[in-house]
Amino acid sequence: MRINNLKYAILILISLLDVKNSNGQSKPNILWIITDDHRPDSIEYFNEVTTGKKESSLGYVSSPNINKMAKEGTMFTNAFCNSPMCTPSRSSMQSGRYPFRSGHYKFKSNQTAEHTRPTVSQTLRENGYGTAVFGKTGWGIQNKGGDKAFYDHTIQFGRDLLRQGFGDIYTSGGKYEFPDGIFEVVYSDETVIYPDGKTVSYRKQQRDGEILKKDKVLKTKIDEEFDILRVYTRPNQGLIIGGVNPQPIGKTLDSYVLQEFENYLKNQDKRFKTLAGKEIDGASSTKPLMVNIGYTWPHTPVLPPKKFRDKFKNKKYNIPEFSTDELSNFPPQLVTLYNECKADQLTDEEKLQAIQDYYAFCAYGDALIGESVEAFKKYCKKNKQEYIIIFTIGDHGWHLGEQGIMAKFGPWKQSVHNAAIVVSSDKNKFPAGKVVDNIVEFVDFAPTMLTSAGININEEKYNYLDGYNLAEVISKPEETNREYAIGEVNVVCGHRAFMRTKDFGFSMRTRDRWDVANSTNLNKDIQWALTCERLKADMALYDLRVDPLEKHNLANDKKYLALADWFRNKLGSIVLGDGRAEVDWIKPNSYSISNFAGGADDKKLSIPKNIIPEI
Repeated sequence: MRINNLKYAILILISLLDVKNSNGQSKPNILWIITDDHRPDSIEYFNEVTTGKKESSLGYVSSPNINKMAKEGTMFTNAFCNSPMCTPSRSSMQSGRYPFRSGHYKFKSNQTAEHTRPTVSQTLRENGYGTAVFGKTGWGIQNKGGDKAFYDHTIQFGRDLLRQGFGDIYTSGGKYEFPDGIFEVVYSDETVIYPDGKTVSYRKQQRDGEILKKDKVLKTKIDEEFDILRVYTRPNQGLIIGGVNPQPIGKTLDSYVLQEFENYLKNQDKRFKTLAGKEIDGASSTKPLMVNIGYTWPHTPVLPPKKFRDKFKNKKYNIPEFSTDELSNFPPQLVTLYNECKADQLTDEEKLQAIQDYYAFCAYGDALIGESVEAFKKYCKKNKQEYIIIFTIGDHGWHLGEQGIMAKFGPWKQSVHNAAIVVSSDKNKFPAGKVVDNIVEFVDFAPTMLTSAGININEEKYNYLDGYNLAEVISKPEETNREYAIGEVNVVCGHRAFMRTKDFGFSMRTRDRWDVANSTNLNKDIQWALTCERLKADMALYDLRVDPLEKHNLANDKKYLALADWFRNKLGSIVLGDGRAEVDWIKPNSYSISNFAGGADDKKLSIPKNIIPEI
């Protein structure tokens, strides 16, 4: 028995030694929080440091816990997603690669193609970390190993919570098609979970034939009971953009995500049961910890609990102005986007409710953020471990009527301009109260975590990383300076890339077909967007110096023609010719890499002064 105890003690000691990184320093615990469709202007501190006012441009917001967090760490006010859609955005964060380099532009990808690389969680696990994810995953990367291939433990919000009776209102079934790339609901079912555990399900939308009368009656009853506002002006009419949550505080979906995370920390070095009764291991004291919390708020259904909703229901807001006259300036691709996501035909009362409920939902989420951070810091203190907390404020943004839509998917500020906060026990790396307005991108999170873990990302095997270590954005601002942010997506309106600079917002169509993800089309006619007629490139150019709300597309304005053409060549060369990957994800290893403009992504603009119009 004594010998066995001695062996056990030695194993524990060896494991504890592994908590040190290659430089002999302590490997910090890592908490990575990601919210969903989250506008940074819902945060008072962000508004204060960027505009001098606590309120957003639309009106009142409340975020005491995130304010506190920001003051304890460093806020990056110009953080840009690399795709304005959940899956490719989260994939870019997990992989540290631009969508055009990974070939992941829409929903699904996998790790069988030779050009794919490990996710940040996989690399951290290989370097001694215990890993877990709670809530929304949504990175759309498939692996034969399933969940275990990415994290040691996965509690997924749909499979492990909603479908087990832990949550509120959710889409419980459906079928969707994409004729010509356009999203189309064949049918969609919805389920409501009441506080006593009772559930009610009904069909909320159906393309063909009549919905059964009993389903219509149930849906109408639910809509009235919870003051549900659906965005009935767009094809996906069942989408909930306002209402009161059927559950009280503590029993919403995201409350259960938080509970699962807290239970994981509380049951350190023990086996325990999740809320749904699945047995898993708690956090290990013998390994540094990396946890990803994927909160689903304020993504639809936008349903703040009553206590928070009541604080906002009488607040007045500035409703974004939009006229269909603006559509005359939209290129055809963005007209398609508008038609798929339009909300300008809602009444002013409905628009006001959508804004009130959105910011109320964010305020509720702020409370969850505060509790998450405190639980994690308490765990680290108990174990005498260093830590780093990364808060990605939205996997992308959300329009509340700007450009006439209530959605994401666009190349505009409200879709792609986010923010981030990093708090570290090492204040030399991420100083308290520091605000950084340099352009950073979501591909920066992976190298930041890897470097924090003591991994040398300058080694050749990490050359695939497209981002910078955020600590070096602070300590080496000249070496890590970007003059633009870039991204691409292929949903709703087809392949479209964007480039954001301090003064301009530019976007363009990148492919002349909806989907190239089959082996016969990979990188075929790859320079089309650079050589086709100007109008076919569907360019949009906004002069943010005079038009911060992006209401006037100047791509075809005589004064801006040369500038638009310059952006077309710069952005097109990067996303089409500097390592562009196109992949047939159905096949195990079918891909093509385009390198006709290798090195084009130099992070510099160098726009000739004579083509920039004076203002």
